[in-house]
Amino acid sequence: MNQKPIDAAIIDLDGTMVDTMGDFVVALNLMLKDLPLSGNPQVGLPLIERMVGKGSEHLISSVLDHISSLDASAPSLFDAAFASYQQHYDAINGRHSAVYSGVVEGLQGLQQAGLKLACLTNKPLAFTCELLRLKGLEGFFSEVFGGDSFDRKKPDPLPLLKTCEALGTSPARTLMVGDSSNDAQAARAAGCPVVLVTYGYNHGEPVLAVDADGFVDSLAELLSIQ
Repeated sequence: MNQKPIDAAIIDLDGTMVDTMGDFVVALNLMLKDLPLSGNPQVGLPLIERMVGKGSEHLISSVLDHISSLDASAPSLFDAAFASYQQHYDAINGRHSAVYSGVVEGLQGLQQAGLKLACLTNKPLAFTCELLRLKGLEGFFSEVFGGDSFDRKKPDPLPLLKTCEALGTSPARTLMVGDSSNDAQAARAAGCPVVLVTYGYNHGEPVLAVDADGFVDSLAELLSIQ
């Protein structure tokens, strides 16, 4: 990567460590079923893939805006939709998701190399901690932060800067590992090197077109670019 030596790594969650798209699809459709909408609208994976990554509020607003073409009242139902979504996601968190191949090996390798590890995601912190626990990943991280941990979410650099502060490392020596332009933009603004995985959710856009320092097909490959 032609970067300074790395002391720590900040790892994104959805689309980077865990394929959570199934959880999103189920929770969002249960949410829509709860709302007083005409036509019993449902949303599918291709649409949701383009909407995830910027936090629950953005996801729900995007879904309601999409549904507004069928029912103009949808955007006005945000508060009810948000409450319903939170309830349903809490109930099904992790049931329709799976850890990507190479994640455990990659995290083990980074730990063995002496790097401090943090998980930083735009997912709400409570859902994040529970998902890490359910998938057996919580023990890898000394710090875990969610989309509600700070005043702003990625792609704002604040969450990365605060995470570096918690880790006790400088941004220039802290690698951001993610799956989307959100992670890359936040890393660039914070002064962190950034590597993206090729298999995640990049808002429906080609991830290889994103400005990053490198790309990997598996977290296990991070060891070879250290």
